Amino acid sequence: MSISAAVVNTAIALLLAPLFDGVVRKVKAIVHSRKGPPLTQVYIDILKLLGKEDLRCTKSAIFRYGPAVALASFLVVALLTPIGTASRTGLPGDMVTWIYFLTLGAAAILAMAAASENPFAGIGAAREVVMLLAVEPIVVAALITAAVKAGSMRLTDMAVSNLVNGPSMSMVCAGVALFLALQATMGKLPFDIAEAETEIVEGPFIEQSGPNLAILKIALLVRQLVYCFVLVQIFVPWPAVNSLALGLVISLAKVLVLFVLAAVIEAVSPRIRIDQAIAYMGRVLFVALAALAFAMIGV
Repeated sequence: MSISAAVVNTAIALLLAPLFDGVVRKVKAIVHSRKGPPLTQVYIDILKLLGKEDLRCTKSAIFRYGPAVALASFLVVALLTPIGTASRTGLPGDMVTWIYFLTLGAAAILAMAAASENPFAGIGAAREVVMLLAVEPIVVAALITAAVKAGSMRLTDMAVSNLVNGPSMSMVCAGVALFLALQATMGKLPFDIAEAETEIVEGPFIEQSGPNLAILKIALLVRQLVYCFVLVQIFVPWPAVNSLALGLVISLAKVLVLFVLAAVIEAVSPRIRIDQAIAYMGRVLFVALAALAFAMIGV
């Protein structure tokens, strides 16, 4: 286990995730012909929340510690994710561990919402479950495709294999499927069905406040960043560079492009219904399964 890799991954996840969200806000404002908030607004919001009173609607320990469990889980996921030069970052850990902690963080949020006993939170949690069941099979199928091609379940090995062997039909299809599901994994329009501010008032997060809400927001930002890094590092790992610093810069630039695209899509897209989202994810899952089939026959 590399201490330097742990420090780099944690620092990027915690310090840069709010900055990328600030970029999203700025791009959306530009598309809407507004000035928009400064890039540092997300940091300011989080600091303000950390200094506010923590009001609780229940004495449930699940409601109190759910955000902390979610953040810890997503940070573990970030530690396992290749960031920068694939062979030098990302701690030992396989795809199963990565998916386990990603699911654990989502489960913590769902349990927290249920413990609040707020009907809006309950509706949001139910929608989150549906979206999770629709999106996660796509992510899993894409990663299994990469694992088959690499002959290993370690994320770093998947990234190195694609970097060395070059693109293939199966990896291209898996990357496309993951890209098509990215907007939903990031929880942005048109797939922000679980939060839907104008419908269910932030859904699962409605009863959270103060430091707990700040922790929850950081956790969600880290999860967004992790999904983007998995896409660019495993499925678009090029170009190959020997410098760790240059590799980090290139990876961050590719992630920035994904966030800008997500912001543009969010700015011009209306929210869709849950049944429409499921139908869309079903078509994307077909692409992901086709990629897996290609990988099994060596294409």
